[in-house]
Amino acid sequence: MAAVPPKPDAEQSAERTPLPADGASRSDARVVLAWREWLGALATDAEAALAASMAYKALDDSARDEWLGALEQDAPRLGVPRIAVYAPLLAVETSHERRRRILDAVGPDGVRAGPRVPPRGLVGRGSDGEHVAAVIWPLYLDFVQVLACGFRTERGFSWVRHDPILQDTAAPRGGDSVQGVQLDAVPLKSLIDDLAMAVLSHERSGKVLPEALRLFADLFGPLEPLGA
Repeated sequence: MAAVPPKPDAEQSAERTPLPADGASRSDARVVLAWREWLGALATDAEAALAASMAYKALDDSARDEWLGALEQDAPRLGVPRIAVYAPLLAVETSHERRRRILDAVGPDGVRAGPRVPPRGLVGRGSDGEHVAAVIWPLYLDFVQVLACGFRTERGFSWVRHDPILQDTAAPRGGDSVQGVQLDAVPLKSLIDDLAMAVLSHERSGKVLPEALRLFADLFGPLEPLGA
């Protein structure tokens, strides 16, 4: 049975990403060509898309802005939906300003290349009484992101795992096991309500909320700022 797959090392992913990082490399036609070919693969290759997410996540603010600047120059020349090159970044970006910049860059093209699969929720209960859940949320085309976690509504979260981008065929389904617990399909609304209660309990206990949960803030309601 399928399980949430391991993440690649973010630093190695960044090294494999052919981002033209400065003026000198942007002037090298071979570097720019490799960059654009790699960007084009993001529409169909889940490994390339995940590498983009991990590489982008590993960057500091200045380097992220540089990446977005390069995309603004090159995305119109690629011949693939803009959502394909921006969505991997959106999956891990928590800055409101950069998220808005990404969404503005995607534009109406994103609507035409919307997700082809519906969201779904899975949950199971371990022998110790802790719930294990997975939220599979569509991103674009056949790609989804997966939030998996162990939680108790009255205590909060013991662990949280975020896979920012997967092919839907690789994401968990009913009957699969995560952390040794078999998950079953449940109405997504009821699962989100339980997770929102766990978020509230976690914050009230004074524990730092895992950053991955903040990427799903629209589902769980207002969250405290990072480090609060």
